[in-house]
Amino acid sequence: MKSLLLAVDRRITGLCLSVACAILAVISCLGMWQVIARFVFSQPSTWTEEIMRRLLIWMVMLGTVVALRQGALISVDLMLRLSRGAWRSTVRWAITAVNLAFFSVVLWFGIDLVWRVRFQTFASLDLSMAWAYAAVPVGALLGLLATVAHHADPHHDELSTAL
Repeated sequence: MKSLLLAVDRRITGLCLSVACAILAVISCLGMWQVIARFVFSQPSTWTEEIMRRLLIWMVMLGTVVALRQGALISVDLMLRLSRGAWRSTVRWAITAVNLAFFSVVLWFGIDLVWRVRFQTFASLDLSMAWAYAAVPVGALLGLLATVAHHADPHHDELSTAL
């Protein structure tokens, strides 16, 4: 079961990293187009800024999943550094429980948010706002998986290189 969870997590984390990097590239290109359209062609683009903001939500949520899986998010590093044995296990369980509770709440309210905005559209495009805000529950669901996978197979590279 653990090996299946870690195999699924490895693929999902890799996909999240690839998609987040691709979204960053798209945001950069859209930002460049916005500058060119405004200052070179004197015709400001009306849709690029809005798309960039919505893609940024997706990028952050997917990047959070990758950072969580790698143990790179800000956590109780001092407690992990100072703890040994059973106390370290207790600290790890507490961090996992808090993360699971947090992502469960974000998932619950994220689904509610997507449901509430499903009939709203972007100001400059005829596209539902639900597509943009779907990043919140999707990221929370993937965050739950990453939390469980990180607990099963922790990566704390920053702790081993810390002073």
